[in-house]
Amino acid sequence: MPTVYASTLIPASVERVWTTVRDFNALPSWHPLIAQSRIEGYRPADQVGCIRAFRLKDGGFIREQLLSISDLKHSLTYSILESPMSVRDYLATIRLMPVTDTNSTVVEWGAEFSCPVDQAATLVELVEQGVFQGGLTALKQRFGG
Repeated sequence: MPTVYASTLIPASVERVWTTVRDFNALPSWHPLIAQSRIEGYRPADQVGCIRAFRLKDGGFIREQLLSISDLKHSLTYSILESPMSVRDYLATIRLMPVTDTNSTVVEWGAEFSCPVDQAATLVELVEQGVFQGGLTALKQRFGG
């Protein structure tokens, strides 16, 4: 089962960064690959079980379900329900940790999934660098980093 991981240091407090990240429907506001997003069934974007359906700028369509969210731990976990990528059992977590001496935030984004063996290296590279690190770089820039 492949695993992917990316992280960054953002020059903003964990509370400021968490306000953006915890909104499960806010990807288009900070991730450069996402064109539009909506929460199905008009449920709150922080309600466990809600499903976000979004379009990528290249036209791809993805549906993900929020599995857990913790304001205390500054983390959320979600799964992919539908995707143009050939992944199964995809489970991802975004976690924020304060850096107290600089009032900054470490953001970690990791996932594991199943996929065809011959596509594993390509999918790991795509998710880790394109999706995760690309998103984290944009998030960092949003906060002046």
